[in-house]
Amino acid sequence: MKKTTAVGLFSGGLDSILACRVVVAQGIRVVALKFVTPFFDYELLGREEEYQAEVARKYGLSVELVDLSEGYLELLHNPAHGFGKHFNPCIDCKILMLTRARERMARYKASFLITGEVLGQRPMSQRRDTLRVIERESGCSGLLLRPLSAKLLNPTAAEQEGLVDRSRLHGFSGRGRKAQMQLAREFGITDYPNPAGGCILTDVNLGRRIERFYSGEHPFGGAGITVEDINLLLLGRQYLLFDRYWLILGRNEEENLRLEAARGPDDWLLQMTEHPGPTGLLRYAAREAGAGEGEELIRVAAGMAVRFAKKVDGVSLPAQVMVETPAGSESRIFAPLEESRFQAWRLE
Repeated sequence: MKKTTAVGLFSGGLDSILACRVVVAQGIRVVALKFVTPFFDYELLGREEEYQAEVARKYGLSVELVDLSEGYLELLHNPAHGFGKHFNPCIDCKILMLTRARERMARYKASFLITGEVLGQRPMSQRRDTLRVIERESGCSGLLLRPLSAKLLNPTAAEQEGLVDRSRLHGFSGRGRKAQMQLAREFGITDYPNPAGGCILTDVNLGRRIERFYSGEHPFGGAGITVEDINLLLLGRQYLLFDRYWLILGRNEEENLRLEAARGPDDWLLQMTEHPGPTGLLRYAAREAGAGEGEELIRVAAGMAVRFAKKVDGVSLPAQVMVETPAGSESRIFAPLEESRFQAWRLE
């Protein structure tokens, strides 16, 4: 007899783990899809096999990573259902994920979809009426099973056709987690993440920074935003020099290495050569710098890097900085710039 297959949305949180396991317990093959964007879990793309092994070991699930970045960056310009408390488009986010999951069903020969949504758990995206909107606008009407709240919702096609035993599904609702924790114990699952907002867009500070970037408030934001831009926006100390130039300064060795690796053809790179300190990236400086502005820009940016370099007896001293531009590179001694000069330039 041919084994039934389902595709599950897998956030990595307890609800999504349980939703998939409830269906697996009925002898159904589940392909768990973990969507990633620069705003959540993007770093997993660099260790996919390790992550897959970890999920298989802890939860007995097969997971695949799907990069949702391109569509997601576009979505943030004008989400049909608006934003949550911060810059988080939760309803449109779920619609996009389900749409992409539905489009992959044929690849896995899947009969239906699974999510870990719990009725009433989230005030914006998990009300009964909102769940119906998400299902309809993602093109998933009749296809989408929510195993943790199924007994409180209308039967899906998978239940009506006998692919899933409705009596073995659940009727969880509300924000409490006791029922989920008990179910986890029954499955022998003890190591799972605490509930938390894993999406950067829900962060009061970073969400605001990204919103300003999208609004075109800064000259390098607006319509042409790239994944690389977002990754840089979330890295290091951020400054807007002279209302025009975007400077990122690393705060530690890891960030310095990431800035060096992220350098694009129009970027200028600043590195301390003989003294521990931050790497600096002037994003798009080669295309933005006007005639005669380059020298002053380099002096200020390098002075800022020196200001954050390791102090000697508690004092910031002049230090050598290598400046690399598309035209070449040079090393010079730069004096530290007083923090009062650039404190107002910080991007919040």
